[in-house]
Amino acid sequence: MAANTVITVDGPSGAGKGTLSYLLARKTGFHLLDSGALYRLVALASLQANADLQDQPAIEKIAETLNVVFDTSSEPVRVMLNSQDATLAIREEKTGMTASIVAAYPGVRAALLTRQRAFALAPGLIADGRDMGTCVFPNADLKFFLTASAEARAERRYRQLIAKGESVDKAALVKDIQERDERDSNRSVSPLKPAADAIFIDSTEMTIDEVLNLMLSKAQPLISRSAQ
Repeated sequence: MAANTVITVDGPSGAGKGTLSYLLARKTGFHLLDSGALYRLVALASLQANADLQDQPAIEKIAETLNVVFDTSSEPVRVMLNSQDATLAIREEKTGMTASIVAAYPGVRAALLTRQRAFALAPGLIADGRDMGTCVFPNADLKFFLTASAEARAERRYRQLIAKGESVDKAALVKDIQERDERDSNRSVSPLKPAADAIFIDSTEMTIDEVLNLMLSKAQPLISRSAQ
């Protein structure tokens, strides 16, 4: 594993990991790994191929041959799948739910492990996911576990979808999040859980700025070291 500084941000869906990891990367000048995007890309590619989601060997093959490019020349980062812009498609609810299914397959996780670790380049990396601190980067310099109540996460997602003009049932969102938490926490491979040495942050009653400032205060010694 690379010796460059690595900060991991783990937690359940809707906890704000993506936004805060992006902001941390901007503030620190570190690279960003959105591991969830990789699993969502496997999910999207599987859906596009009309693959049987219960056919693990077929899904694992898709993960092994995934043709992905992260275009960092734009803001936010554009995600390309087979030369097609998949930035919006991987954020759809169906893709997210499918990602939770395929991420439980050991072969899928093995196929993506090496690719994820290759992101650990100088001056450092902010790694966003569910098993960054427990599996992918167990020796990370700093680990966060960010969570919030299912109701708070559903409310945030509800507002995002309403802002996009989509019709959505808030109760159904809560149910989906609870089911996903259950599936992610109880899968046999790399279950969702805080690393033993992770800093636990419950953002239910916190603003984005409050969480970001807390994380930056904990990361400041590493930021200073990486700048030397």
